[in-house]
Amino acid sequence: MERSHQNRQGRGNHSSFPSSSQSTRIRNTKVSNFNESSSGTNYATNNRSNAHDDPQWKPRRGNTSSSNTQKAKIKTEEDKEADSLEFPRLIGTCPFMCPESERYQRERLQDLAVFERLNGNPRKSSPALAVKKFCRTISAKHMQASDVRPLPVLEDTLAYLLNLLDSTDHPFEVVHDFIFDRTRSIRQDLSMQNIVDDKSIYMYEEMVKFHVISHLKLQRCHSSSNISSVHYLNMEQLTKALMSLYNLYDANRDSGTVYRNEAEFRSLYVLLHLDSNTQPMGESLSLWFCFVLHPIIRSKEMCFARSVLRFYQMGNYMRFFSTISAEASYLQYCILEPYINKVRALSLSYINNAGYKLHPYPLVHLSKLLKMKESDLEVLCNACGLETCSDDMGNKLLPTKQTTFCCPKEGFQSYIFTGLEQFES
Repeated sequence: MERSHQNRQGRGNHSSFPSSSQSTRIRNTKVSNFNESSSGTNYATNNRSNAHDDPQWKPRRGNTSSSNTQKAKIKTEEDKEADSLEFPRLIGTCPFMCPESERYQRERLQDLAVFERLNGNPRKSSPALAVKKFCRTISAKHMQASDVRPLPVLEDTLAYLLNLLDSTDHPFEVVHDFIFDRTRSIRQDLSMQNIVDDKSIYMYEEMVKFHVISHLKLQRCHSSSNISSVHYLNMEQLTKALMSLYNLYDANRDSGTVYRNEAEFRSLYVLLHLDSNTQPMGESLSLWFCFVLHPIIRSKEMCFARSVLRFYQMGNYMRFFSTISAEASYLQYCILEPYINKVRALSLSYINNAGYKLHPYPLVHLSKLLKMKESDLEVLCNACGLETCSDDMGNKLLPTKQTTFCCPKEGFQSYIFTGLEQFES
Protein backbone atom coordinates (compact mmCIF):
# COMPACT_ATOMS: atom_id res chain seq x y z
CA MET A 1 0.00 0.00 0.00
CA GLU A 2 1.63 3.22 -1.12
CA ARG A 3 1.86 5.94 1.46
CA SER A 4 0.48 9.34 0.62
CA HIS A 5 3.04 12.09 0.13
CA GLN A 6 0.59 14.92 -0.12
CA ASN A 7 2.04 17.07 2.58
CA ARG A 8 5.23 17.31 4.61
CA GLN A 9 5.47 18.92 8.00
CA GLY A 10 8.32 19.41 10.48
CA ARG A 11 8.63 20.50 14.06
CA GLY A 12 8.76 24.26 14.52
CA ASN A 13 9.34 25.77 11.07
CA HIS A 14 7.57 23.68 8.46
CA SER A 15 7.12 23.31 4.74
CA SER A 16 4.36 21.85 2.59
CA PHE A 17 4.90 19.74 -0.49
CA PRO A 18 2.36 19.27 -3.25
CA SER A 19 0.85 15.82 -3.62
CA SER A 20 2.51 13.30 -5.89
CA SER A 21 -0.59 13.29 -8.13
CA GLN A 22 0.07 16.79 -9.39
CA SER A 23 1.05 17.00 -13.01
CA THR A 24 3.89 19.42 -12.31
CA ARG A 25 6.84 17.96 -10.44
CA ILE A 26 8.23 19.80 -7.48
CA ARG A 27 11.64 20.25 -8.99
CA ASN A 28 10.08 22.25 -11.86
CA THR A 29 8.27 24.69 -9.60
CA LYS A 30 9.65 27.80 -8.07
CA VAL A 31 11.41 26.81 -4.89
CA SER A 32 12.38 29.10 -2.07
CA ASN A 33 14.41 28.92 1.12
CA PHE A 34 16.55 25.98 0.03
CA ASN A 35 19.57 27.61 1.62
CA GLU A 36 22.77 26.25 3.10
CA SER A 37 23.27 27.60 6.59
CA SER A 38 25.37 30.74 6.56
CA SER A 39 25.99 30.54 10.26
CA GLY A 40 27.31 27.00 10.42
CA THR A 41 29.60 25.42 12.94
CA ASN A 42 32.35 27.79 14.01
CA TYR A 43 35.62 25.94 14.55
CA ALA A 44 36.97 28.74 16.74
CA THR A 45 34.17 28.66 19.28
CA ASN A 46 31.91 26.20 21.05
CA ASN A 47 28.86 27.65 19.34
CA ARG A 48 27.89 24.43 17.60
CA SER A 49 24.48 23.61 16.33
CA ASN A 50 22.71 20.83 18.17
CA ALA A 51 21.65 17.94 15.97
CA HIS A 52 18.82 17.23 18.41
CA ASP A 53 17.20 20.56 17.45
CA ASP A 54 17.06 19.71 13.74
CA PRO A 55 13.53 19.74 12.31
CA GLN A 56 12.48 16.40 10.93
CA TRP A 57 10.29 16.51 7.86
CA LYS A 58 7.33 14.17 8.06
CA PRO A 59 4.20 13.70 5.91
CA ARG A 60 0.93 14.67 7.50
CA ARG A 61 -2.45 13.29 6.73
CA GLY A 62 -5.42 15.48 6.01
CA ASN A 63 -7.06 17.68 3.39
CA THR A 64 -4.55 18.76 0.77
CA SER A 65 -6.89 20.40 -1.73
CA SER A 66 -5.10 23.71 -1.33
CA SER A 67 -1.73 22.19 -2.15
CA ASN A 68 -2.39 22.50 -5.89
CA THR A 69 -2.22 26.27 -5.58
CA GLN A 70 0.71 26.40 -3.18
CA LYS A 71 4.28 26.92 -4.30
CA ALA A 72 6.71 24.27 -3.20
CA LYS A 73 8.96 25.31 -0.35
CA ILE A 74 11.88 23.02 0.32
CA LYS A 75 14.35 23.44 3.16
CA THR A 76 17.51 21.54 3.81
CA GLU A 77 18.81 20.77 7.27
CA GLU A 78 21.33 23.57 6.79
CA ASP A 79 18.55 26.17 6.63
CA LYS A 80 17.48 26.20 10.24
CA GLU A 81 20.33 28.41 11.44
CA ALA A 82 19.66 30.98 8.71
CA ASP A 83 15.88 31.28 8.63
CA SER A 84 16.14 35.06 8.69
CA LEU A 85 18.17 35.12 5.46
CA GLU A 86 16.38 35.37 2.11
CA PHE A 87 18.74 34.85 -0.79
CA PRO A 88 17.70 36.22 -4.17
CA ARG A 89 16.88 33.68 -6.83
CA LEU A 90 20.00 33.63 -8.95
CA ILE A 91 21.86 31.53 -11.45
CA GLY A 92 25.58 31.30 -10.87
CA THR A 93 28.00 32.32 -13.61
CA CYS A 94 31.37 31.52 -12.00
CA PRO A 95 33.26 29.23 -14.43
CA PHE A 96 35.91 28.17 -11.90
CA MET A 97 35.97 26.05 -8.76
CA CYS A 98 36.78 29.27 -6.87
CA PRO A 99 35.72 32.83 -7.86
CA GLU A 100 38.69 34.85 -9.03
CA SER A 101 38.08 37.63 -6.50
CA GLU A 102 38.19 35.12 -3.63
CA ARG A 103 41.29 33.43 -5.02
CA TYR A 104 43.18 36.74 -5.32
CA GLN A 105 42.17 37.77 -1.82
CA ARG A 106 43.24 34.46 -0.29
CA GLU A 107 46.54 34.63 -2.14
CA ARG A 108 47.19 38.04 -0.58
CA LEU A 109 46.23 36.75 2.88
CA GLN A 110 48.16 33.48 2.41
CA ASP A 111 44.90 31.66 3.15
CA LEU A 112 45.51 28.71 0.84
CA ALA A 113 45.15 25.08 1.85
CA VAL A 114 48.02 22.75 1.03
CA PHE A 115 46.01 21.33 -1.87
CA GLU A 116 45.54 24.79 -3.39
CA ARG A 117 49.17 25.96 -3.43
CA LEU A 118 50.89 26.16 -6.77
CA ASN A 119 54.23 24.35 -6.43
CA GLY A 120 53.86 24.61 -2.65
CA ASN A 121 53.83 28.42 -2.68
CA PRO A 122 51.45 29.69 0.07
CA ARG A 123 50.99 32.95 -1.87
CA LYS A 124 50.11 31.47 -5.24
CA SER A 125 47.28 29.28 -6.55
CA SER A 126 45.53 28.63 -9.87
CA PRO A 127 41.99 28.04 -11.17
CA ALA A 128 42.79 24.31 -11.33
CA LEU A 129 43.70 24.16 -7.61
CA ALA A 130 41.71 26.76 -5.67
CA VAL A 131 38.26 25.74 -4.41
CA LYS A 132 35.71 28.12 -2.95
CA LYS A 133 35.60 28.13 0.85
CA PHE A 134 32.45 27.84 2.92
CA CYS A 135 31.33 31.29 4.11
CA ARG A 136 29.51 31.52 7.43
CA THR A 137 28.19 35.04 6.92
CA ILE A 138 26.60 35.87 3.61
CA SER A 139 24.73 39.08 2.87
CA ALA A 140 22.05 38.68 0.23
CA LYS A 141 22.43 42.25 -1.00
CA HIS A 142 26.12 41.65 -1.67
CA MET A 143 25.68 38.33 -3.43
CA GLN A 144 26.81 38.36 -7.04
CA ALA A 145 26.07 35.73 -9.66
CA SER A 146 29.76 35.78 -10.57
CA ASP A 147 30.56 34.44 -7.08
CA VAL A 148 28.22 31.46 -7.37
CA ARG A 149 29.09 28.35 -9.36
CA PRO A 150 26.47 26.84 -11.71
CA LEU A 151 25.55 23.16 -11.53
CA PRO A 152 28.09 21.84 -14.10
CA VAL A 153 30.94 23.58 -12.27
CA LEU A 154 29.68 22.26 -8.94
CA GLU A 155 29.60 18.72 -10.34
CA ASP A 156 33.19 19.02 -11.57
CA THR A 157 34.27 20.55 -8.26
CA LEU A 158 32.75 17.71 -6.26
CA ALA A 159 34.42 15.10 -8.48
CA TYR A 160 37.77 16.86 -7.99
CA LEU A 161 37.35 16.94 -4.21
CA LEU A 162 36.34 13.30 -3.90
CA ASN A 163 39.39 12.23 -5.89
CA LEU A 164 41.49 13.70 -3.09
CA LEU A 165 40.16 11.06 -0.69
CA ASP A 166 42.74 8.64 -2.06
CA SER A 167 45.60 11.06 -1.40
CA THR A 168 48.45 9.59 0.63
CA ASP A 169 50.66 12.70 0.64
CA HIS A 170 48.97 14.08 3.75
CA PRO A 171 47.33 12.60 6.88
CA PHE A 172 43.65 11.82 6.48
CA GLU A 173 42.73 14.52 9.00
CA VAL A 174 44.23 17.14 6.65
CA VAL A 175 42.44 15.69 3.62
CA HIS A 176 39.17 15.50 5.54
CA ASP A 177 39.40 19.08 6.79
CA PHE A 178 39.77 20.40 3.23
CA ILE A 179 36.98 18.33 1.67
CA PHE A 180 34.74 18.92 4.72
CA ASP A 181 34.82 22.70 4.24
CA ARG A 182 34.64 22.73 0.44
CA THR A 183 31.67 20.35 0.24
CA ARG A 184 29.76 22.63 2.61
CA SER A 185 30.42 25.41 0.11
CA ILE A 186 29.01 23.22 -2.66
CA ARG A 187 25.85 22.62 -0.64
CA GLN A 188 25.64 26.36 -0.08
CA ASP A 189 25.81 27.15 -3.79
CA LEU A 190 23.22 24.48 -4.57
CA SER A 191 20.91 26.01 -1.99
CA MET A 192 21.28 29.61 -3.13
CA GLN A 193 20.31 28.59 -6.65
CA ASN A 194 17.45 26.37 -5.48
CA ILE A 195 18.84 23.39 -7.38
CA VAL A 196 16.70 20.44 -6.29
CA ASP A 197 16.69 18.11 -9.28
CA ASP A 198 17.99 14.57 -9.78
CA LYS A 199 21.55 15.80 -10.27
CA SER A 200 21.47 17.45 -6.87
CA ILE A 201 20.29 14.16 -5.38
CA TYR A 202 23.32 12.40 -6.84
CA MET A 203 25.62 15.11 -5.47
CA TYR A 204 24.11 14.86 -2.00
CA GLU A 205 24.50 11.08 -2.10
CA GLU A 206 28.19 11.50 -2.88
CA MET A 207 28.64 14.05 -0.08
CA VAL A 208 26.88 11.78 2.40
CA LYS A 209 29.21 8.96 1.32
CA PHE A 210 32.18 11.20 2.09
CA HIS A 211 30.96 11.84 5.63
CA VAL A 212 30.12 8.16 6.19
CA ILE A 213 33.56 6.99 5.03
CA SER A 214 35.15 9.72 7.15
CA HIS A 215 33.15 8.43 10.12
CA LEU A 216 35.11 5.18 9.85
CA LYS A 217 38.52 6.62 8.99
CA LEU A 218 38.46 9.26 11.71
CA GLN A 219 37.76 6.54 14.27
CA ARG A 220 41.08 4.99 13.31
CA CYS A 221 43.11 8.19 13.47
CA HIS A 222 45.26 8.56 16.58
CA SER A 223 47.80 11.13 15.38
CA SER A 224 45.80 14.19 16.43
CA SER A 225 44.76 15.24 19.92
CA ASN A 226 41.56 16.94 18.71
CA ILE A 227 40.33 14.02 16.61
CA SER A 228 37.25 13.59 18.81
CA SER A 229 36.05 17.11 18.00
CA VAL A 230 36.69 16.54 14.29
CA HIS A 231 34.69 13.32 14.51
CA TYR A 232 31.86 15.19 16.25
CA LEU A 233 31.75 17.87 13.55
CA ASN A 234 31.77 15.23 10.82
CA MET A 235 28.83 13.47 12.43
CA GLU A 236 27.00 16.79 12.67
CA GLN A 237 27.39 17.47 8.96
CA LEU A 238 26.57 13.84 8.13
CA THR A 239 23.20 14.13 9.82
CA LYS A 240 22.46 17.47 8.15
CA ALA A 241 23.40 16.27 4.67
CA LEU A 242 21.48 13.02 5.17
CA MET A 243 18.29 14.77 6.18
CA SER A 244 18.64 17.16 3.23
CA LEU A 245 18.99 14.13 0.97
CA TYR A 246 15.80 12.63 2.41
CA ASN A 247 13.98 15.91 1.68
CA LEU A 248 15.21 15.82 -1.90
CA TYR A 249 14.04 12.23 -2.34
CA ASP A 250 10.55 13.17 -1.16
CA ALA A 251 10.39 16.40 -3.14
CA ASN A 252 11.29 14.72 -6.44
CA ARG A 253 9.22 11.56 -5.99
CA ASP A 254 6.71 10.50 -8.63
CA SER A 255 3.83 8.20 -7.66
CA GLY A 256 5.62 6.53 -4.77
CA THR A 257 8.64 5.48 -6.82
CA VAL A 258 11.90 4.80 -5.00
CA TYR A 259 15.31 6.00 -6.10
CA ARG A 260 17.93 3.37 -6.86
CA ASN A 261 20.12 4.11 -3.81
CA GLU A 262 17.40 5.41 -1.54
CA ALA A 263 16.90 2.24 0.50
CA GLU A 264 20.58 2.05 1.44
CA PHE A 265 20.73 5.70 2.45
CA ARG A 266 17.49 5.38 4.44
CA SER A 267 18.96 2.36 6.24
CA LEU A 268 21.81 4.55 7.51
CA TYR A 269 19.27 6.42 9.64
CA VAL A 270 18.47 3.19 11.48
CA LEU A 271 22.12 2.27 11.97
CA LEU A 272 22.94 5.73 13.32
CA HIS A 273 20.36 5.05 16.06
CA LEU A 274 21.77 1.65 16.96
CA ASP A 275 22.69 2.75 20.47
CA SER A 276 19.66 3.91 22.45
CA ASN A 277 21.92 6.30 24.37
CA THR A 278 22.59 8.34 21.23
CA GLN A 279 19.94 9.86 19.01
CA PRO A 280 22.07 11.85 16.54
CA MET A 281 19.17 12.75 14.29
CA GLY A 282 16.75 13.75 17.00
CA GLU A 283 13.74 11.53 16.18
CA SER A 284 12.71 8.15 17.54
CA LEU A 285 12.82 5.23 15.14
CA SER A 286 9.28 4.12 15.96
CA LEU A 287 7.94 7.47 14.72
CA TRP A 288 10.31 7.65 11.76
CA PHE A 289 9.31 4.19 10.48
CA CYS A 290 5.68 5.28 10.25
CA PHE A 291 6.51 7.53 7.31
CA VAL A 292 8.88 5.34 5.33
CA LEU A 293 7.51 3.97 2.07
CA HIS A 294 6.58 0.28 2.14
CA PRO A 295 8.93 -0.66 -0.73
CA ILE A 296 11.81 0.76 1.32
CA ILE A 297 10.69 -1.05 4.47
CA ARG A 298 10.71 -4.31 2.52
CA SER A 299 14.06 -3.69 0.82
CA LYS A 300 17.03 -5.89 1.67
CA GLU A 301 18.98 -2.86 2.92
CA MET A 302 16.31 -1.87 5.42
CA CYS A 303 15.68 -5.49 6.48
CA PHE A 304 19.40 -5.77 7.19
CA ALA A 305 19.42 -2.59 9.28
CA ARG A 306 16.38 -3.66 11.29
CA SER A 307 17.86 -7.13 11.92
CA VAL A 308 21.16 -5.67 13.11
CA LEU A 309 19.28 -3.26 15.35
CA ARG A 310 17.28 -6.12 16.88
CA PHE A 311 20.30 -8.35 17.46
CA TYR A 312 22.27 -5.48 18.98
CA GLN A 313 19.51 -4.61 21.41
CA MET A 314 19.01 -8.29 22.33
CA GLY A 315 22.74 -8.86 22.86
CA ASN A 316 22.67 -11.71 20.34
CA TYR A 317 26.28 -11.36 19.26
CA MET A 318 26.33 -14.50 17.11
CA ARG A 319 23.49 -13.31 14.88
CA PHE A 320 24.83 -9.76 14.98
CA PHE A 321 28.19 -10.74 13.50
CA SER A 322 26.88 -13.36 11.08
CA THR A 323 24.35 -10.89 9.63
CA ILE A 324 26.98 -8.19 9.15
CA SER A 325 29.35 -10.66 7.54
CA ALA A 326 26.74 -11.89 5.08
CA GLU A 327 24.84 -8.74 4.13
CA ALA A 328 26.55 -5.44 5.05
CA SER A 329 27.41 -2.93 2.34
CA TYR A 330 30.50 -0.79 2.69
CA LEU A 331 28.57 2.30 3.81
CA GLN A 332 26.62 0.27 6.35
CA TYR A 333 29.84 -1.24 7.66
CA CYS A 334 31.36 2.24 8.08
CA ILE A 335 28.50 3.17 10.42
CA LEU A 336 28.59 -0.17 12.26
CA GLU A 337 32.34 -0.48 12.80
CA PRO A 338 32.45 1.55 16.07
CA TYR A 339 29.82 -0.80 17.55
CA ILE A 340 31.54 -4.05 16.53
CA ASN A 341 34.22 -4.05 19.24
CA LYS A 342 31.61 -3.08 21.85
CA VAL A 343 29.65 -6.22 20.97
CA ARG A 344 32.85 -8.28 20.98
CA ALA A 345 33.67 -7.07 24.49
CA LEU A 346 30.09 -7.81 25.56
CA SER A 347 30.39 -11.37 24.24
CA LEU A 348 33.62 -11.86 26.20
CA SER A 349 31.77 -10.72 29.31
CA TYR A 350 28.96 -13.24 28.65
CA ILE A 351 31.35 -16.14 28.13
CA ASN A 352 33.53 -15.21 31.09
CA ASN A 353 30.55 -15.04 33.44
CA ALA A 354 28.58 -18.01 32.13
CA GLY A 355 31.38 -20.42 31.23
CA TYR A 356 32.40 -23.50 33.23
CA LYS A 357 35.58 -22.76 35.17
CA LEU A 358 37.14 -26.17 34.61
CA HIS A 359 36.62 -25.95 30.83
CA PRO A 360 38.40 -22.90 29.32
CA TYR A 361 36.92 -21.62 26.05
CA PRO A 362 39.03 -22.30 22.90
CA LEU A 363 40.02 -19.04 21.22
CA VAL A 364 39.99 -20.64 17.78
CA HIS A 365 36.26 -21.30 18.11
CA LEU A 366 35.49 -17.94 19.70
CA SER A 367 37.40 -16.07 17.01
CA LYS A 368 35.12 -17.60 14.36
CA LEU A 369 32.03 -16.43 16.23
CA LEU A 370 33.39 -12.89 16.67
CA LYS A 371 34.71 -12.69 13.09
CA MET A 372 38.30 -11.87 13.99
CA LYS A 373 41.75 -13.41 13.87
CA GLU A 374 42.77 -15.58 16.81
CA SER A 375 45.80 -13.39 17.49
CA ASP A 376 43.59 -10.27 17.50
CA LEU A 377 41.16 -11.97 19.86
CA GLU A 378 43.99 -12.68 22.31
CA VAL A 379 44.93 -8.99 22.22
CA LEU A 380 41.30 -8.02 22.81
CA CYS A 381 41.02 -10.39 25.79
CA ASN A 382 44.11 -8.84 27.37
CA ALA A 383 42.80 -5.33 26.69
CA CYS A 384 39.61 -6.31 28.57
CA GLY A 385 41.61 -7.54 31.56
CA LEU A 386 41.22 -11.25 30.75
CA GLU A 387 44.17 -13.63 30.78
CA THR A 388 44.61 -16.42 28.25
CA CYS A 389 46.48 -19.70 28.52
CA SER A 390 47.56 -22.65 26.37
CA ASP A 391 46.87 -26.37 26.66
CA ASP A 392 49.34 -29.20 26.12
CA MET A 393 48.79 -29.00 22.36
CA GLY A 394 49.57 -25.28 22.25
CA ASN A 395 45.95 -24.24 21.66
CA LYS A 396 45.01 -20.85 23.09
CA LEU A 397 42.24 -20.88 25.72
CA LEU A 398 40.20 -18.35 27.65
CA PRO A 399 39.73 -19.33 31.31
CA THR A 400 36.31 -18.26 32.58
CA LYS A 401 35.03 -16.81 35.87
CA GLN A 402 37.81 -14.20 35.90
CA THR A 403 37.02 -11.17 38.06
CA THR A 404 39.25 -8.71 36.23
CA PHE A 405 37.06 -8.02 33.20
CA CYS A 406 36.73 -4.35 32.21
CA CYS A 407 36.37 -2.39 28.98
CA PRO A 408 39.50 -0.51 27.89
CA LYS A 409 39.44 3.05 29.22
CA GLU A 410 41.25 4.37 26.15
CA GLY A 411 38.91 2.64 23.73
CA PHE A 412 39.42 -0.26 21.37
CA GLN A 413 41.98 -0.61 18.65
CA SER A 414 40.94 -1.65 15.16
CA TYR A 415 40.70 -5.35 14.36
CA ILE A 416 40.10 -6.89 10.96
CA PHE A 417 36.58 -8.24 10.45
CA THR A 418 37.19 -11.63 8.88
CA GLY A 419 35.06 -12.11 5.80
CA LEU A 420 34.98 -8.38 5.09
CA GLU A 421 38.69 -7.76 4.57
CA GLN A 422 37.87 -5.78 1.44
CA PHE A 423 36.35 -3.07 3.65
CA GLU A 424 39.56 -2.59 5.62
CA SER A 425 41.58 -0.95 2.86
